[in-house]
Formats: sequence, structure tokens, C-alpha cells
Amino acid sequence: MKTTLLKSEHYTRSPWKNGGGIFTDIADAHREGSPARDWDSLLWRFASTPIVAPGPFSYMPGIDRLQMVVGGRGLVLKSPTQEFDEREPFTTVRFTGEMEIVTALEAGPVEVVNLMARRGAAEIELAALTQPGDLPLPAGTHLAYAARGDCRIRLGAEDFAISHENTLKIDLTEASKFALVSGLVVLASIRLVG
Repeated sequence: MKTTLLKSEHYTRSPWKNGGGIFTDIADAHREGSPARDWDSLLWRFASTPIVAPGPFSYMPGIDRLQMVVGGRGLVLKSPTQEFDEREPFTTVRFTGEMEIVTALEAGPVEVVNLMARRGAAEIELAALTQPGDLPLPAGTHLAYAARGDCRIRLGAEDFAISHENTLKIDLTEASKFALVSGLVVLASIRLVG
């Protein structure tokens, strides 16, 4: 097991693919040997972003996306065939990067986190843990993000305190036990495949 504390002051900021806003890049991975760390070489990305006005999402062919509101409420994602209800915070929705989506804001701006992965390169999960308790973690990369205030977690027999908006990156070569001790944590899990 390897753990790395990612501090919010070191996160990078980049434009949305469609240029409609700015996201905060918390952690990502790109194909080894790629000449550039860009959307074409992306394996996965965990990022946060404000959505301050209704508008279209970026077109991201070949990318699977998970999204969750972590600040504010009232977000609905609308596509020609369905709606994704994120009106309540800490609700995860899953959609593809090819889907035409426009946002509707029913109660003002929101802050969201996105977990994106190249389809076929990684399997992803995104969940909010709000109650203390144990959870088995499989081998892979896990990101424990303190989305709302400070939190404490336990990995195996070791305790970690994570300050607001910081992230503990956990790289596991084998399954381990994870526990939320206090606070609220958003847990992003990535398992590379192939």
C-alpha cells in the first residue's frame, strides 16, 4: 500500500474541453510514453468544477463519466433521451462522454466532482461515505476527497486526517480494509484493465 496526500494548493486548473469553464484537476493518469498529457492520452481524471450557469457539457468520445454534486443543490442533466437527477448533493450519476447533455440549475450554482475514464482502460466508481463504518477496497487506485470539512479515515490499522478539500491517494496492490472514522468523504475508485 502506498498513500500520498494531495493538497488543494497544489491542484492544477485547466479549461473544460469545450472551453465553457475551468476545472480543478485533483488527480489523473495518462498513457505512458504519450508525447502530451492531453485528452487523447487520458486514462482517468478526478476533478472538481463549479457549474454557475446552464450550458452544454463537453463532447468526450470514448470517455465514461461519473459525477456528484458536493456543494449546492438542484442540478439536473438533460439529454435528448433521459434526465440525470442530481438535485440532492452526494448523488452519483453515470453517463458517457458521447451523450449530448445540457445542465439545468434549479437553485443556483453548484460544485461537482467528476471521475472520468477512457472506456476499456479503467473501471471507475464514485461514492459519498457519510456514516462511520468499514468498507473493503479492492486493488487499484482510490482517492479519498474531503469534500465538506475535515474527515478521518482508517486504512488497515493506520489513521489519516484529511483537511477540507485535500485528498488522500491510495494505491493498493491487494485488497485492504477502509473505514470512515468521522466527517464525510467522497471516495473515487479506479481499476486499470487490460
